[in-house]
Amino acid sequence: MADKDDIKEGKDFGIGIPQQNKPFYVKGAGALDWGMQNRLARIFNPASGRTVMLAFDHGYFQGPTTGLERMDLTIVPLIAYADVLMCTRGALRSVIPPSATNAIVLRCSGGQSILTELSRELIAVDIDDAIRINAAAITTQIYIGAEYEHQSIKNLVQLIDTGNRYGIPTMAVTGVGAQMKRDERYFSLATRIAAELGAHYVKSYFIEEGFERVCAGCPVPIVIAGGKKLPELDALTMAHQAIDQGAAGVDMGRNIFQSDDPVAMIQAVGAVVHSNEKPEKAFQLYQQLKARNVPDRTRVARSS
Repeated sequence: MADKDDIKEGKDFGIGIPQQNKPFYVKGAGALDWGMQNRLARIFNPASGRTVMLAFDHGYFQGPTTGLERMDLTIVPLIAYADVLMCTRGALRSVIPPSATNAIVLRCSGGQSILTELSRELIAVDIDDAIRINAAAITTQIYIGAEYEHQSIKNLVQLIDTGNRYGIPTMAVTGVGAQMKRDERYFSLATRIAAELGAHYVKSYFIEEGFERVCAGCPVPIVIAGGKKLPELDALTMAHQAIDQGAAGVDMGRNIFQSDDPVAMIQAVGAVVHSNEKPEKAFQLYQQLKARNVPDRTRVARSS
């Protein structure tokens, strides 16, 4: 506690050395308030400017899908290797240890299932609960061109406005229905709409043709969705191509937790995203880690 004893006058004021204010490194976020920037810095690694997000929010409309039957067994071992956990509040509170220091991107939409129209969503989390959870960002999907396009955009605007009020960024997810064409024109439109409405970053899909232009045309960062399960080398190649063409990271789920060795796979993905590792080298890392982990998996199988 400060008191009046032994007060010393300041002497080293750094005269002649201008105070430095470094520009904030996240694309499109230079004019945001300190709290917003701080939360984005928890999502995007300051050293690389990129992020490895682990998505396991699938259950909010798919139920206990493959790899997420027991999240305490499949997801918790991956926490140490992810920058961000993208999940629902139910999964977070029931499964994720409070000692985890990862940034949380909170799934805030719901109201539909795989049995109904996916674009008919609503905001299913109040901003007060996002604050209680200490979310680094909140998220919902927009379904451009779908039956409930207007409602999904309204949901996004609601999240952005309430998040701005409390300094919490919003990530927009470009939802794609089964009948929608996944091409440059569509994703350029969807990501730009999200950014223009005020989303602070966007989750979208990688495409072989024109992805570099999609990223260039979006004034905020894009992270790619992992999508359906691919062979490990193919998933690492997709991640590398996306990063090389302007993506600021990945938000992978099935390509990690449905892998033959999820712990090895998330580390290989991290090498691509944060260290610019080539896919072949990252796959070698995956194989090495997988071989090293075999005895551990065998012991777990025998004890269960």
